Amino acid sequence: MKKLFLLLTVALLGNWALAQQPKIDYSVYEDKCNFYIANDLGRNGYYDQKPIAELMGVMAEEVGPECVIAAGDVHHFDGIISTEDPLWMTNYELIYSHPELMIAWHPICGNHEYRGNTQAVIDYSRVSRRWEMPARYYTKAFNEEGVTVRIVFIDTTPLIDKYRRDTEDYPDAGKQSIAAELEWLESTLAASTAKWKVVMGHHPIYADTDKNDSERTDLQRRVQPLLDKYGVDAYICGHIHNFQHIQAKDSKVQYFVNTSGSLSRDVKPIEGTQFCSGDEGFMVLSTSDNLMRFFLINYKGEIIYQYDIKK
Repeated sequence: MKKLFLLLTVALLGNWALAQQPKIDYSVYEDKCNFYIANDLGRNGYYDQKPIAELMGVMAEEVGPECVIAAGDVHHFDGIISTEDPLWMTNYELIYSHPELMIAWHPICGNHEYRGNTQAVIDYSRVSRRWEMPARYYTKAFNEEGVTVRIVFIDTTPLIDKYRRDTEDYPDAGKQSIAAELEWLESTLAASTAKWKVVMGHHPIYADTDKNDSERTDLQRRVQPLLDKYGVDAYICGHIHNFQHIQAKDSKVQYFVNTSGSLSRDVKPIEGTQFCSGDEGFMVLSTSDNLMRFFLINYKGEIIYQYDIKK
């Protein structure tokens, strides 16, 4: 009976979200290789998580995303304990249930996953046909619509010293090798012949946030030099629960923070900020042979910011 009630509630919320959807111009996504990016999701359907999830599904009918990139913190607050944890249902399966979202999801761990069983996050790939996470960090090339895009998924929590030191709350972080991941990242970027290269991580390298500065300085020291050296077009992350686009001094990499898919936070400009917004929502990365376009989508389905890279 409880399960039936939960399913009815999810359906009613989905119908409400559909009724609220504004008219959207989908022509901007035509003849492109499109990707959804969503993160900081896991609120058991509360706040704006379910309406945004339904909006993603409805829009996907026209956008036709290749996949959903889940940039960490699918599970607040203490991760999951196993592949059978009920949070898989209440944070993910029953929320992102639209038929158009039954596509590949390529996740990475966020800091909240590191509070639980991180191996179970990877092992869920053997449970779900759409959850495709072969390792803590990995890469995938996409070749669609005449476009070659290399997306590199990195595991940022173990690259930040404050998590490594906190063995009580983040027991797995210090067990991972920084050297091994950075060696893999360099060799992957060096070997890539793709026209477009994007690196995905959970934590920002640049952002306005009240979180500890060391989170960003550790990544600036360890990751940014490789992004600059190998001509990465963009670094995209989550963690801060708002939209930000930052152009760092003396770097050609575009730094994007993707907002929360459930509950957002306020934000203000900092040095290099090109755009920022405290709206909830998600992101569409749209690519063609000579254009990479970033669409920041709010909870109403509106494009509140667009940025283009041309080659």
